[in-house]
Amino acid sequence: MPDSHPTPGEAIADLGLIGLAVMGQNLALNFTDHGHTVAVHNRSTAPIDELMSGPGAGNERLVPCVELGDLVRAIKRPRRIMLMIKAGPPVDAVIGQLAPLLDDGDVIIDGGNSRYDDTERRVAEVAAMGFRFVGAGVSGGEEGARNGPSIMPGGDPGAEDLVVPMLRSVAAVANDGRPCADWLGPGGSGHFVKMVHNGIEYGDMQVIAEAYSLMLAQGRSHAEMAETFTAWGEGLLDSYLIDITAEILATDDDDGQPLVGKILDVAGQKGTGRWTVISAMELAQPVTLVGEAVNARILSSMKDQRVAAASILAGPSGGIAADAFSLDDLRDALYGAKVVSYAQGFLLLADASRELGWGLDLSTVASLWRAGCIIRAALLEDIMAAFTAMPELDSLLVDPTFAGRLDDVGDGWRRVVTAAIGAGIPVPAYASALSFLDGYRRATGPANLIQAQRDYFGAHTYERVDRERGQWFHTDWTGTGGDTTSGSYNA
Repeated sequence: MPDSHPTPGEAIADLGLIGLAVMGQNLALNFTDHGHTVAVHNRSTAPIDELMSGPGAGNERLVPCVELGDLVRAIKRPRRIMLMIKAGPPVDAVIGQLAPLLDDGDVIIDGGNSRYDDTERRVAEVAAMGFRFVGAGVSGGEEGARNGPSIMPGGDPGAEDLVVPMLRSVAAVANDGRPCADWLGPGGSGHFVKMVHNGIEYGDMQVIAEAYSLMLAQGRSHAEMAETFTAWGEGLLDSYLIDITAEILATDDDDGQPLVGKILDVAGQKGTGRWTVISAMELAQPVTLVGEAVNARILSSMKDQRVAAASILAGPSGGIAADAFSLDDLRDALYGAKVVSYAQGFLLLADASRELGWGLDLSTVASLWRAGCIIRAALLEDIMAAFTAMPELDSLLVDPTFAGRLDDVGDGWRRVVTAAIGAGIPVPAYASALSFLDGYRRATGPANLIQAQRDYFGAHTYERVDRERGQWFHTDWTGTGGDTTSGSYNA
């Protein structure tokens, strides 16, 4: 190691950081920029050398530690050690390696994309060892880690005062000067909020992709599309993802042709979108748009099958007349679907908080996403205001601001979905969000028939509209079923 850097042995570091891939390296440098001395370690030494001879060269606030014991000895007590490593078994392995080296009250912070239920388990297991565990979702990618991410910590309540000031010091700062890092609650709350953030990110990307697909179907040029997204980014759709979409669409390859048109239409995923959908199903929450976004990525991966099917399955031509809907209509469809997606995400957050006793402040959640993270958008200021004004708001869809805007965009949104279906252009996010909105705003739906069917074949009983809620009835539909209901024989 270069001689200009401190050597481990003396407890001089404010923080330890394990895992020096790009996120870990950039986060370590971010901490040193804000006056923190950071002891760094990686399982293999090459990333340590790369950091110390590269972007960390001459940085006297970095303490390189080849051995894990050196890292622990270099940190002031109570120690705070942040893990920026792959989620899953590697986290448990490092906890096991650290445990014999730590003292009571030390804090382990998992900054990776761990499953929230793993974090719930680890908080309890680490507490039994005498230490404290925090699951801190970090969003913003490589750039955010270096210059200011959104950070979502939760876990052992005893760790709040030890980690929040430090995390706030390196987090992105919103327009009102508030850092995008705050304590969210106990257990796996921080990682659950990060998971939902990532699910909403899937949805945001899908609704933008559908707009792109429809513009292509109308024969619009990439230059026109870039100009359109730039204009949209100056209004209600102001967001990081809209901004980068404009830049992508304006980028040409070496031959002067749009680069995006040469990228294979197969989208990858790392699992957090699926986790969001699975968690929503477990909690019986209708996060339909994120589900459609995940399904769309899965369908995109079936490239060979799609190519084969294109020559077999008949359908509309896929072209849409320029006057079938306007760009303003398309903007309205994108905005309406986006609002529904966020409303569904916050319904999931609220339900998980109730079920697991986290006490999430949804206004705080929205505030953490306003800067630094991938889904940062002007929309989040309105969401924050809605939950500040009414913390127990049932849904963002009934907030006066959003209800009024959804009414404004409804006609254009419907024109877009109608034209897309007629042309055979898939718009699963726009269509499912519109269907959810229509279902949510109906005082009476067709589920009475479903419940009658359940009672017919399974004696599951039903409530009646002419009786008070909570009274259950059963009909002997066949004349041979008798009065026994499923509730009397279900184990």
